[in-house]
Amino acid sequence: MAEEHEALTRAFSGLGVDESSLLTVITKWRKQPEKRRGFRSSSPFFKPHGSFERCEDDFVRSLKVEFARFKNITVLWAMHPWERDARWIHHVLHKAHPFNIIVEIACTRSSDELLGARKAYHALFHHSIEEDVAYRVKENYCNVRTSFLFCPTSSNSDTIWIMKIYRPKRSMYLQLLVGLVSAYRYEGSRVDDEIAKSEAKALGHAIKNAGSKDPVENYEAIRILTTRSKTHLKETFRHYNEIYGKSIEQEFADESCLGETVQCLGSSASYFSKVIDKAFGEAADKIAQDALTRVVVSRSDVDIEEIKAVYEKQYKAKLEDKIVKNTRGNYRDALLSLVGM
Repeated sequence: MAEEHEALTRAFSGLGVDESSLLTVITKWRKQPEKRRGFRSSSPFFKPHGSFERCEDDFVRSLKVEFARFKNITVLWAMHPWERDARWIHHVLHKAHPFNIIVEIACTRSSDELLGARKAYHALFHHSIEEDVAYRVKENYCNVRTSFLFCPTSSNSDTIWIMKIYRPKRSMYLQLLVGLVSAYRYEGSRVDDEIAKSEAKALGHAIKNAGSKDPVENYEAIRILTTRSKTHLKETFRHYNEIYGKSIEQEFADESCLGETVQCLGSSASYFSKVIDKAFGEAADKIAQDALTRVVVSRSDVDIEEIKAVYEKQYKAKLEDKIVKNTRGNYRDALLSLVGM
């Protein structure tokens, strides 16, 4: 009995549900309601509630999410990549998710793939990605705030009220994000090394002179990040490291949107490895956990082998082993199939 209770509890733990173990227990416990009663009494998923054991609301919500993982990965796998990316972007913009997912799509897809996603967005939602990104970013980040400062004068009888207008510095992310989703980057191998070096210095100047501002408020930095080819940017980032003695990723480590832009453009495999590992963490929220499906589905036909190699180097563990340890059931099997175990 204890072993069956443990197996049932384990079936509900982790990402996904172990359907096979669950079905085994259901079969064994057929016409044995006392065993289900015993499980409810000992399980953390149920609490005493008068004369019966009540199923916890959090457990019910969690089960809906976990059972849906296999359905979601199957549907996303079957979708055309353009539609998949368009729907992800639309979901982010309309469900108040972090904009880093848009950065990921804009910076890790090829020029034709991103253009295809923009076309699919037109067909599905009758808007352009650019106009929806601009509207939502402005709505979330660019609202003007006012406050009144109380300033007493030298005379006790007089006071001055000063209205101060605040425009959040993050408003400049509007140009960055619209520029990223609008880009159609050159994908050839030619790079002008002198220009790459000069633009490394331009980025360094933007960072050095940012002061209390965000480096992304520098229009030159935005131009470089949103228009240059990925091959060119990798050379620029290499020069930056040589000139300033640290990687540009380190400079932007505390800047979520900007940092992810640089990571995705400079080393997408390393970025995806970090996203995957975060999904396995105990503190991972739903958005972080859902990223596992997004990354594996979208990269399985592209660069999953490179991601696996980088993951093993970064975290001293094989991606396949981490999937086996942290996921369950059909969802686990689907993930393993897509990563090529």
